[in-house]
Amino acid sequence: MKIRYFADTDTLLIEFRDAPVAETRDLDENTLLDLDAQGDVCSITVEHASKRADAPQFSYEQVAA
Repeated sequence: MKIRYFADTDTLLIEFRDAPVAETRDLDENTLLDLDAQGDVCSITVEHASKRADAPQFSYEQVAA
């Protein structure tokens, strides 16, 4: 999983897996969902991320099962 924030365009890209994208769906005017051929999520793109997702401020925590 990779999380990238592009300050020049205020875009947040969350890549869940490295797979060829077969379809991109618009979730709303500023959010895109990329799916592979099996319909599994590859990535999510959030435009205007500083306002909509508080990027580039984020934290990561792995929780034991």
